[in-house]
Amino acid sequence: QVQFVESGGALVQPGGSLRLSCTAAGFNLNNYIMGWFRQAPGKVRELVAAIDSDPIVTNYVSSVKGRFTISRDNAKNTVYLQMNSLKSEDTARYYCKRTAYDDVWGQGTQVTVSS
Repeated sequence: QVQFVESGGALVQPGGSLRLSCTAAGFNLNNYIMGWFRQAPGKVRELVAAIDSDPIVTNYVSSVKGRFTISRDNAKNTVYLQMNSLKSEDTARYYCKRTAYDDVWGQGTQVTVSS
């Protein structure tokens, strides 16, 4: 059974940093493009970053380019999202999953950027 467990979210001040983790179960994420998504209240869920495996290729939505970095550790079956220079508009619940599959969403992890 494919599952995702996201963690690392917190309340942080503008300009702060967080590192999110997503551990996958039920498949070997080495074989898939993985993505981090987010959904803010009243908004559609959006893909913010994606990472391929071989070769390593990353893509970001324009609003997070230069601030967020997606990475993966295939040995740990885990994907990370390093978020720097956080802004209030980054406030959302963050999720990960395979980008090309209709996986069941995990619980996500809440990121709140506020002073």
